Amino acid sequence: MLRISAALAAARWPTAASGETDWLRELTGGHGLTGFMPPGLPDAAWVLHAMYEHEVGPTGMSYVDYQRAVLNGGGPEIVPGLDPAEVFAGTAGEHPGPRWHRLRWAELARRTGDPVTPEGRMPSPHSCFPSISPGAWPVGLHAPSEGRLDRADWNRLVDVLVEHSPQGPDTRCLAYYTPLVLGAEDFDNLRVRAGRLGDAKALYDHPEAEVSPSNLWAQDRSWVLCTDYDLWATRVCGPVALVEALLRDPEVEAVRTAGAG
Repeated sequence: MLRISAALAAARWPTAASGETDWLRELTGGHGLTGFMPPGLPDAAWVLHAMYEHEVGPTGMSYVDYQRAVLNGGGPEIVPGLDPAEVFAGTAGEHPGPRWHRLRWAELARRTGDPVTPEGRMPSPHSCFPSISPGAWPVGLHAPSEGRLDRADWNRLVDVLVEHSPQGPDTRCLAYYTPLVLGAEDFDNLRVRAGRLGDAKALYDHPEAEVSPSNLWAQDRSWVLCTDYDLWATRVCGPVALVEALLRDPEVEAVRTAGAG
């Protein structure tokens, strides 16, 4: 998996003027606290954040109950075949380990009878998969990351954007990080970075945030994406050909949003 040093990431993406986000404020009517959520330009899709399933499968115990049992001395195999170290180890945004495999939202939806994404609502922990109570996901099933694309999906999304941008990897881009990601409290001077689309994978290792940006957009505004701090999916808005490429892509999981607006 491609990794870039923090120093190199910062060098490739120097600071840009906070005012670069003004058009997003006008477009969305928002303040960018959790990210600027754009309308379709002219089309849009949700790239669904990855979830993972352990080879033993989901259990009848929630993570909260499992952790409580471990702390109470429940033994090395509270669930046969599932080591507590596998449950609680790992790095956010990275593949959780060799005995975990990616579980598609569509597959979980078939199992539960829930919709893949909730009609008329944003894909969040409080709206998706209502048959699984928020905060009560079963051990053996990793819920999607909130406000963060996994590294693998971020890298693939960058590749698709390169393929569908007229200047390819030389496309000039800007990236915005919400103060919530940065742990900052300065909402008047928003943190923006400028660079090449071909260097966008380095943003995942940027020393300020070490996550995918809240917003990334082409300088010509032909496309824009938003990874909202509170959501389980990243909205990509742009040309129909870009959206259709994401829907067909075998690596990411994407669904078209309901309407372009």
